[in-house]
Amino acid sequence: MRALLPLLRTSWAWPVGAAAAAAARLPRGASAGPGPRRTMALYRTEERGQPHSPDYRLFFKNVAGHYISPFHDIPLKVDSEEENGIPTKRARNDEYENVFNMVVEVPRWTNAKMEIATKEPLNPIKQDVKDGKLRYVANIFPHKGYIWNYGALPQTWEDPHRKDKSTDCCGDNDPIDVCEIGSKVLSRGEVVHVKILGVLALIDQGETDWKLIAINVNDPEASKFHDIEDVKKYKPGYLEATLNWFRFYKIPEGKPENQFAFNGEFKNKAFALEVIKSTHECWKALLMDKCDGGAINCTNVQVCDSPFHCSEEEARSLVESVSFSLNKGSNEEDQVWHFLGK
Repeated sequence: MRALLPLLRTSWAWPVGAAAAAAARLPRGASAGPGPRRTMALYRTEERGQPHSPDYRLFFKNVAGHYISPFHDIPLKVDSEEENGIPTKRARNDEYENVFNMVVEVPRWTNAKMEIATKEPLNPIKQDVKDGKLRYVANIFPHKGYIWNYGALPQTWEDPHRKDKSTDCCGDNDPIDVCEIGSKVLSRGEVVHVKILGVLALIDQGETDWKLIAINVNDPEASKFHDIEDVKKYKPGYLEATLNWFRFYKIPEGKPENQFAFNGEFKNKAFALEVIKSTHECWKALLMDKCDGGAINCTNVQVCDSPFHCSEEEARSLVESVSFSLNKGSNEEDQVWHFLGK
């Protein structure tokens, strides 16, 4: 049993740090004043297997300790009227209408290509494998790994059978991706509240692969950012670096440059919100078995009217049935810088 202890590690996904504890010490009825949104930890994660191994899995639990799917059971939207079961006053503007949950898959500056396992029960986070090898993104000068906190919006799905009117390409069969541009390096499995600023349309092997640009609402500079133009103003060069990162990141693998819709133009917040709305509708059809989901695993615990709904006990049994090796994983992360010629 002692040998298993390092393989079952649990951590809470705290969206905020010490400031949340300070807010909790305020007298009842007192206000911390305007500023970042403060929340309690609603989710925690449990690791099974060794990191940097093919059978490593990061499972999610809700605040009650029950296993859930980060793909299907974490809400897309952050409720602006109720927080932790307590009604709150609606903001005077539409700021809270633009707040979404983001599941962090890859912390900034890391290389391991971690992703929600869409084809496995309860969709844990795992490291992608190709040709029997764990996948890592290459370091292309001057960057190290991913240049943002990278993840996905839950309860979204880019339908591979539905052609997008604006890109004329079908979806990539995944939740919609998010590049979080805040100042803090987030943790794998963390669930954070983000506001959407814009979106980039990557065309990957003929499929639409949307990349949302967002910022953690609790970032010290979040109040400055409301739309894609603010990224250009306050983080000059970041969008250009993002475009180049996605354009070139597969070249060290011997693949050609990636292509983009709209000639690589970043679309604004209003456009991005429509994309999110569309992918959420596709996800709802998926969960209600109203479209062809292929190999996507739709097992969920909290979408009660879904035909794929399972009980908390069944979810626990699914997790406990997952086998993993006691062998220590090997970190083959690429430390080489790749310099690309013109």
